[in-house]
Amino acid sequence: MLYAYDDSVKQGLELRKVRHLRSYFVVKRLFDVTFSVLVIVFLLPAITLISLCILISDGRPVFYRQKRIGRDGRVFDCLKFRTMRRDADRLLKELLDQNPVLLQEWRACQKLRNDPRIHSIGHFLRVSSLDELPQFLNVLRGEMSVVGPRPIVEDEMARYGERINDYLMMKPGITGLWQVSGRSDTSYAERVDLDVQYFQNRTIRLDLKIVWRTVGVFLFDHNGC
Repeated sequence: MLYAYDDSVKQGLELRKVRHLRSYFVVKRLFDVTFSVLVIVFLLPAITLISLCILISDGRPVFYRQKRIGRDGRVFDCLKFRTMRRDADRLLKELLDQNPVLLQEWRACQKLRNDPRIHSIGHFLRVSSLDELPQFLNVLRGEMSVVGPRPIVEDEMARYGERINDYLMMKPGITGLWQVSGRSDTSYAERVDLDVQYFQNRTIRLDLKIVWRTVGVFLFDHNGC
């Protein structure tokens, strides 16, 4: 007799899953907006000071905009405080063309640990992760979430393989499982695994846990990839 009800049982389970996800998205968006507004208001003096320091030390622009891939494949301008010299793109090409070791590091992490392109206060901003504060504006605009996978550039999509569909069903986040799981000690493949793990287990409780762990990483662990 059980088999006669398989379809109806499956439909009921799917409906419950859809309702659960709807509730999750509503609560998540409320949290994103509330948390982002509080962060921006509370850290407004620091944001102003950082902007002035960049202007004085290296001129305009204060913000750096990079095209990133968001939910459903939408491209958006991901904001950061500018931590690199204005000729950074040209310098990067020269460095990678001339140094195979740096090229290998770049391919592994999409970053350079000792990056010569960084301007005078840029290193402090990166080590402290303060360069990512403008991304709370991305959250308010609905392009990002507080918690989610890190936003990727188009060239990185191939690294996800078939799992790219999981990434594209989420908004990128300012923090996430990768950031609180020793990101400097993880490979890109492990980063993808963490993004998929978050996608499969995402709940408000998990989001709050990640935010809490992020505070500890921010205060005590400044090792980035």
